[in-house]
Amino acid sequence: MSIFEIGMLVCFGAAWPANIMKSIKSKSIQGKSIIFLYVISLGYVFGIINKIIYNPNIVVYLYALNLTMVLIDLGLYYRNKKLYS
Repeated sequence: MSIFEIGMLVCFGAAWPANIMKSIKSKSIQGKSIIFLYVISLGYVFGIINKIIYNPNIVVYLYALNLTMVLIDLGLYYRNKKLYS
């Protein structure tokens, strides 16, 4: 388990709640990139797979938490797109 990997995941994870709140409040897809959200989701999935296969430890939960927040934001993207299309 690397303290630097944990730090990276905590920093990335700290940004997602604010992004989710912005999506909820604005009810807009302005400034959102659906491709970015999918790429980030895929990156977290690869991180989870890597942890499970090569180095199973508790850090996998940080990857899962971050993935969950990105998926929530992705869901809000589609909700907001449907509301205002």
